[in-house]
Amino acid sequence: MATSRLATPITSPDVPAIRQLEVADLKDALRRGYDDFTKMPSHLVFLGLIYPVFGICLAALTFSANALPLLFPLVSGFALIGPFAAIGLYELSRRREQGLSTSAADVFAVLQSPALVSILAMGVLLLVVLVCWLATAQALYHAIYGDLVPEAYDDFLWEVVTTPRGWTLIVLGHVLGFLYALAVFSMCVVSFPMLLDRNVGVGTAILTSVEVVRRNPRIMATWALIIAALVMIGSAPLLVGLAIVLPVLGHASWHLYRRAVGS
Repeated sequence: MATSRLATPITSPDVPAIRQLEVADLKDALRRGYDDFTKMPSHLVFLGLIYPVFGICLAALTFSANALPLLFPLVSGFALIGPFAAIGLYELSRRREQGLSTSAADVFAVLQSPALVSILAMGVLLLVVLVCWLATAQALYHAIYGDLVPEAYDDFLWEVVTTPRGWTLIVLGHVLGFLYALAVFSMCVVSFPMLLDRNVGVGTAILTSVEVVRRNPRIMATWALIIAALVMIGSAPLLVGLAIVLPVLGHASWHLYRRAVGS
């Protein structure tokens, strides 16, 4: 990447230089992410399956607990903790880039990272955001439906898509969900890879991530749409497609970080 594309951020003196990104950088990150996946497929498929299997289990729990209104917020909320769930994928891409071993056991090299405390703190932060999102979704449902408890999934789905208050729930839910997703995306688009790559604090990693988004709004918006589209496609066949989509996106996120953040 040409040095002329570097621009010094104004957010904090601890934040490194941020590069101006182009669509070609997204294509290159995806290409490299897919290459990482094909070169390390056996354990990556296993890692990718953790996410959808966990999602299916929690969805089943939602059904059994008669908490159907939280089913969609719960499934969609998994995206909020996706950056933390992909930490092992970032580590494998980092190791492959440096010519180190990339066996399944090397995923746990994350536990030896000097920034492990910061990584865990970021993970806790995302869990807090997820809980806040679920609480917001529950409050929205109660504001529209009161104490009404749906008895069956089919009846609840029909009610939501065929009534004015159902569409109010859909529209407001998507607006609020978008705001949560935007906040997490801005905080995490490069923060977790940066924590693995450099021994920095949570504040510096988050500020750097926000600065990348601020300086590259069009490219970052495109990247967010790509992520949303691929996750939607991967989720269609009972979430099992995420076993491929999530590892590719995880590796691609590492390479995008390397493109976006200078030394």
